[in-house]
Amino acid sequence: VQLQASGGGLVQAGGSLRLSCAASGSIVSLNFMGWYRQAPGKQREVVAIITRSGSITYADSVKGRFAISRDNAKVMVYLQMNSLKAEDTAVYYCSVGYSETQDWGQGTQVTVSS
Repeated sequence: VQLQASGGGLVQAGGSLRLSCAASGSIVSLNFMGWYRQAPGKQREVVAIITRSGSITYADSVKGRFAISRDNAKVMVYLQMNSLKAEDTAVYYCSVGYSETQDWGQGTQVTVSS
């Protein structure tokens, strides 16, 4: 599966961005679609996950500010990010998961200026 993420950029604190990720290729039995992020000098962390059944999980740090959604027909996943903070600055990666493995997109930079 190929994943193409877009929508990153530079935004002031308190602003909003919407990330999009399109999946293409041989898409079979996805267990989840989601977003991760990696800030400089830190490990990659999960931001939000939406499972095949529609169950959603958010990192505590983004609850109430970010919203994940998907379009099953287009096989796309979105991340609406509101009330952005400087600590949200990171490279954001979309990912799709199967039973034992997952695929990653190329990442899109989100920079929040304070």
